[in-house]
Amino acid sequence: MSKPTEIITFGCRVNTYESEVMRGHARAAGLEDAVIVNTCAVTAEAERQARQAIRRARRENPQARIIVTGCAAQVDPAKYAGMPEVDRVLGNMEKMDPASFLPEAAEPVVVSDIMQVEETASHLIEGFEERTRAFIQIQTGCDHRCTFCIIPFGRGNNRSVPMGEIVRQVRLLVENEVPEVVLTGVDITDYGRDLPGKPTLGQLCRRLLINVPGLKRLRLSSVDPVEVDEDLLRLFGEEERLMPHLHLSMQAGADLILKRMKRRHLQKDIYSVVERVRALRPDVVFGADIIAGFPTETEALFAESLKVVEDCDLTWLHVFPYSERPGTPAARMPQVAKAERKERAQRLRALGEAQVARFLESRLGKSAQVLIEKEGMGRSEHFAPVTLFGPVGAILEARLIGLEGERLIAEAA
Repeated sequence: MSKPTEIITFGCRVNTYESEVMRGHARAAGLEDAVIVNTCAVTAEAERQARQAIRRARRENPQARIIVTGCAAQVDPAKYAGMPEVDRVLGNMEKMDPASFLPEAAEPVVVSDIMQVEETASHLIEGFEERTRAFIQIQTGCDHRCTFCIIPFGRGNNRSVPMGEIVRQVRLLVENEVPEVVLTGVDITDYGRDLPGKPTLGQLCRRLLINVPGLKRLRLSSVDPVEVDEDLLRLFGEEERLMPHLHLSMQAGADLILKRMKRRHLQKDIYSVVERVRALRPDVVFGADIIAGFPTETEALFAESLKVVEDCDLTWLHVFPYSERPGTPAARMPQVAKAERKERAQRLRALGEAQVARFLESRLGKSAQVLIEKEGMGRSEHFAPVTLFGPVGAILEARLIGLEGERLIAEAA
């Protein structure tokens, strides 16, 4: 008996969105007995996990057609085409083409030059499998070249989706009863620079909330601290449907390391955006992406990352030990020992866990609006996990009465 196509997704929220697009394409094409592995190239560990998943998929599905796509496949298609388990390799543009998933499509490697792509196609989706939170890709690619990052070579240059198309996508999702939308992309604070009139991320958010009044909650994926525009800042103070949760692409706390990373911001910019958003939305909670053990990072420079986390009261941390990516400038810099990178990452994660515990304790006795994502579990407007029973997809007023590990316990108000 034939089985529907299985999709295994690694990496960022853009991949999550694109996996849903591929799910629709595979279904429409009648593709069955296939496994699609949507890879990530951000770290060597991400690639290792993808290769492991490919081998496991073949063991568990001996007759299935295994298709590999995503950033790792885009950057090094030959590596994945050379795996005996793999039947087909698709590039990041090809995976968005419905014809790629027709059962008769047989060319083993179809990967175009991503740097030559100038447009972002609009990929409408009706909903996500969970029907509670949907990720909408507002742009892809990146015009910047951080010294540690291989992603521009997997995604190409910045390409934005026109605002009208995004409004249409979100309206369709809301009509299908999706209560929360997350705007995502490779570099969302660069949104609109390639479009007529150069609209900003803040202008997009404002137009979206005005034109889709039925949208209950709007979130943003990771933003560059120095690129948060004035419209977006004002919106945090004016619009309750824009959730009080902002995730910063911080990467490091020391100016010297930020400069060697070729980031657009310095330490002062992190402090500035946190202070300005909190002045407009005092209950906002911040997250941050941080790399531990970047080349040339000394103990004193690493300590500045810890200090910024504490000074800015950052809560939800995504911590990565630095991973060399061949072909990037950082890979040619003097390296920090891998054991030291791992140890620093552990210290950052421990600080992050303490920050989360402190934040969750501060919420006890207060009320929250909880989106029920699955039976007995939801998330508050601050993205805190909450134990609460109710209809999946409902947003319930609740009182936070207890704490179990890193999850709040609530009762319906």
